[in-house]
Amino acid sequence: MKNPFLIVASFLGATGVALGAMGAHWLREKFKAGIIDNFQYEAFDKATKYQLLHALVLLFIYFLYNQMPSKLVKITGWLFTIGVLFFSGSIYFLCTQNITGINFSFLGPVTPLGGVLMIAAWTCLLVFSVKKLKG
Repeated sequence: MKNPFLIVASFLGATGVALGAMGAHWLREKFKAGIIDNFQYEAFDKATKYQLLHALVLLFIYFLYNQMPSKLVKITGWLFTIGVLFFSGSIYFLCTQNITGINFSFLGPVTPLGGVLMIAAWTCLLVFSVKKLKG
């Protein structure tokens, strides 16, 4: 697939809205019941915000790649994709482990790795932009 980022952006957007709604309603009940703590509740919310923000960024990457095909733009898109999946995905599992009864603590190191991948993606986009500016 030449440019999968419209599909990825759509998927992340749809699941981000669904998970945000789940957090606002179902997870809030678990917080009120004391099953999860405030940190878990807020972390889940932050994960959905990062996911939705980067779904929009990937939409931009889709259009940018169509206008200016570049290996660097494609790498940027994949770094954003994997970064969001690692960052937000690990937080979703970690924040709901009290509910599911499954110990997801092994995912702890995946969260910062996802953040590093998103930073790398933004850096790639910066490098691409500077190269384009210089002509």
